[in-house]
Amino acid sequence: MNKPKMNYFPDQDIIHLTMTDDDEVDSMELSPNITAELNADGELIGVEILRASIFLRDFILESTQAKLMHLQQAKQHPGNST
Repeated sequence: MNKPKMNYFPDQDIIHLTMTDDDEVDSMELSPNITAELNADGELIGVEILRASIFLRDFILESTQAKLMHLQQAKQHPGNST
């Protein structure tokens, strides 16, 4: 596996992650704005994220909120560890 690379295209608000230099032969839509890119063997070689700034904002907010909720629950019930 080659060193992963990430490119951001601000004009289109697209993040493109590349794991290898293999040629893209196929792709699979994982969600409306996320596409997995596959090589001839069906292996993941890259990911394209459309509307990247919105995706990252939402992902960071959701992750942060989940962690904060977990910390608040741990404070309320200090004997319970998960």
